[in-house]
Amino acid sequence: MDIVTILVGAILGAAISLAYFYLKRGQQQQALVVQEERVQQKLAAVEERAASMNREMELSNKAHQIRIEEELEKKYREKGAELEQLQQRFDKREAQLDRKFDQFDNREREMDQRRSQLENERKTLDEQKVLYQDLLSQGQKKLEEVAGMSLEEAKEQIMSSLSESARKESASLFKRLEMEAHENADQKARDTIATAIQRLSGEFVSERTVSVVTLPSEEMKGRIIGREGRNIRALETATGCDLIIDDTPEAVVISGFNPVRRQIAKRSLEELITDGRIHPARIESVVKKATKAIETEIREKGEQAVFEVGLSDVHPEIVKLLGMLQFRTSYTQNVLSHSVEVAYFAGIMAEELGLDGNLARRCGLLHDIGKAVDHEVQGSHAVIGGELAKKHREHPLVTNAIWSHHFDIEPISVYGPLTNAADALSAARPGARRENVETYIKRLEQLEGIATGFKGVEKAFAIQAGREVRVLVSYDRVNDEGAMMIAREIADQIENEMTYPGQIKVTVIREMRAQEIAS
Repeated sequence: MDIVTILVGAILGAAISLAYFYLKRGQQQQALVVQEERVQQKLAAVEERAASMNREMELSNKAHQIRIEEELEKKYREKGAELEQLQQRFDKREAQLDRKFDQFDNREREMDQRRSQLENERKTLDEQKVLYQDLLSQGQKKLEEVAGMSLEEAKEQIMSSLSESARKESASLFKRLEMEAHENADQKARDTIATAIQRLSGEFVSERTVSVVTLPSEEMKGRIIGREGRNIRALETATGCDLIIDDTPEAVVISGFNPVRRQIAKRSLEELITDGRIHPARIESVVKKATKAIETEIREKGEQAVFEVGLSDVHPEIVKLLGMLQFRTSYTQNVLSHSVEVAYFAGIMAEELGLDGNLARRCGLLHDIGKAVDHEVQGSHAVIGGELAKKHREHPLVTNAIWSHHFDIEPISVYGPLTNAADALSAARPGARRENVETYIKRLEQLEGIATGFKGVEKAFAIQAGREVRVLVSYDRVNDEGAMMIAREIADQIENEMTYPGQIKVTVIREMRAQEIAS
């Protein structure tokens, strides 16, 4: 019973397993069929899309091909039009060339005719030339027989006469041209100088160096001197200047050859007087402070002068020398202001003459830098200034202009005389320089004394503030040529013996006066 039950159960389990297998297999086959149908549908869709894309590509290619064909057709038409225009132009050129060839042929025929005519005329001229030579020889022989001299002798006589006439005419022409040149040169110089003066409207640059310090009271003199003179000795030692304290009321005189040191001493003494504390330690401190202030002012004044004139690349030592000229005077004229004015004058005149204005202004500004150190170095300030400019590698023309602006050496360019002329313009302007009465009178007396020292001079008068000397000479002792020689000799002696700004004009007057008395 148990075995039967087991067998029946086994058979039933096997049947159930087999039925499940077939059922599962049927389901799988059905699923495969469904997937296959889906794949077929996707393939059909892909094929349809590919076909559609092929059609679109074909249409696009056809459209592109049609567009290319249209563009080629258009270019072909344009090229055809250009070729047609070129053909027309070529036809016109060909027609023009044909006409020109025809004209050339006509001209060539005319030239052949003209050539044959000229050949005939040349033959005729040759025949006439031979006839002319024969007639000339016959006439020459007859003239030699009549004149009694040969042809060569006649030529020499005529040439001698013509040469003498030409020499006289050339001498007269040369004299006239020389006079015109002098007149034109004087007029041009006057115009140039007048233009320079007119274009520069600067103030008078006169300034007097003050060497006297005013004191608030007489009691201050004792404080300046100090116990046993220690204060005044300390001040003189620190500044290098002498302090003169005399009976002059409420004033101390500062004496020193160096204008910068004198200015340092003046400022130091003024500050000490204002402060009231005067003793050696305080004096040393104040002098150092004043020295730094003066050095700063020197540099600023030099840079300002260079800037005003419009220069560049000026050596710092040259700038310092220019600043030192602020404390230097010449005939009470401030040398730095004078140098700036000379630079303006030189630049304006150079531009009027077509020269380099910047180079001329440089010459004018630096022409007196030797005066900054001429109290320490022996020699003319022009020579000293030239050496300083050469040392600091200034332009050779600038160096020579500084050297030669008082003609210590010969100028090598026009900038030397130009600087001298600008210097004279600045110094000779009315009010630019002043002299005290004693110096002025001595100069006038010296001028008149030089003039009256010559033989034949009766009287001499210095006029126009000593800028002109009028000399009256004896009519019977001096002739016209002698009067000219006296004027030249007086001018030479004035140049050699006197120092003066600008120029002095010497006028010699010779006249005869006849007098009778009617009674």
